[in-house]
Amino acid sequence: MEQFPACQGTTGWSEVFKADIVFCCIGTTKAKTPDKETYKKIDYGIPVAAASLAKQNGIDTFLVISAMGANPKSSTFYNKVKGEMERDVLQQAIKNTYIFKPSLIGGEREEERWGERMAQIAFKYLGFLVPKKYKMIEPDTIAKAMRNVAINGHSDSKIESDEILKLSN
Repeated sequence: MEQFPACQGTTGWSEVFKADIVFCCIGTTKAKTPDKETYKKIDYGIPVAAASLAKQNGIDTFLVISAMGANPKSSTFYNKVKGEMERDVLQQAIKNTYIFKPSLIGGEREEERWGERMAQIAFKYLGFLVPKKYKMIEPDTIAKAMRNVAINGHSDSKIESDEILKLSN
């Protein structure tokens, strides 16, 4: 596991990092965090540090949001960071680890994200042409699925968008 400041010194937090279940839903955007090192500290460093603390403290259920297309060997920075995060969270070997891999996440945003907004509009009106696995998914759908998996478990550690939708009911 690479060491980033967000991953270092987690022992200082160990005393207060107590729970039965950890939900890690942190993430940033290129627009909000254009510096790649800072971006990686957030999208990789925080989830991996949280998983490390969960492991240290015997928390046996860890759920994290990643992204469809995450791959540590990707040439796309975003997908590579998410893939590395997935890999290193899984290396913690927490008994019940679940990685949620949604497609485009819908919802309102504070900032203007032109490309994402265009994709949301296209999905809204042309969604019938898009396979279920790639359809836009709402944040509350992801939250409901995470809650249900936290309570009931799931047979797979990686859960993609179409399965997230099913698990939200």
